[in-house]
Amino acid sequence: MRQKLVAGNWKLNGSKATIEPLVSGILTGLKGLDNVAVAVCPPYVYIPMTQGLLSGGRIGLGSQDIADQETGAFTGEVSGAMLKEFGCSYAIVGHSERRAIYGEQDGDTARKFAAARKHGLKPILCVGETLEERESGITEAVVARQLDAVIALEGVEALTDGVIAYEPVWAIGTGKTASPQQAQDVHAFIRGKLAALNESVAAKVQILYGGSVKGANAAELFAMPDIDGGLIGGASLDAQEFLAICKAGN
Repeated sequence: MRQKLVAGNWKLNGSKATIEPLVSGILTGLKGLDNVAVAVCPPYVYIPMTQGLLSGGRIGLGSQDIADQETGAFTGEVSGAMLKEFGCSYAIVGHSERRAIYGEQDGDTARKFAAARKHGLKPILCVGETLEERESGITEAVVARQLDAVIALEGVEALTDGVIAYEPVWAIGTGKTASPQQAQDVHAFIRGKLAALNESVAAKVQILYGGSVKGANAAELFAMPDIDGGLIGGASLDAQEFLAICKAGN
């Protein structure tokens, strides 16, 4: 039985004043929710502060991106070794905003996945289609291409060291959510694709849904057989809303 994981992606949000009550509220509310894994991914500059607030707790700490380089003249980048020094255990790679706004390609994401693994971080590999791609009927082809880049570089077995997050781009921050069945269909496709290569990997790997998950729709989404939790954006900035999602995963 795969454990549910609820991971909060704070994106470009937060301040010293807001992060302390947010983390405190989540830690308090998580008491008794022992069956769900939880993580938060703050902006880089707040990772040390968040690490201190989480100290001794059971919430995992992650980054929103990672360099595919180790060290050197790469202005603005943050390496896996650096993230590890500040207690990170997860790194989001290939988020649709990195792909769409900053031009990240499938090969870049695959190298970031490899960099995270190398440093003992669990990559959260984001895959998903735009509205145009969904309406063109190529959702599965797009998701397969994104997965294949990682499999070609690292091998299918490497996916057990990470997490996959399916995020339909048209449902991120738009208030639109894929129906539970629409989400399940893509999750089942992903698991089936992996099973054709390695059944053990397919059975083990957590596949999260990310696309306007809220306390009100989390239970229905998480009840689907191939949805193993959520990568949560806006709702992760509100302790009570985030906890409602964690409760659905518990």
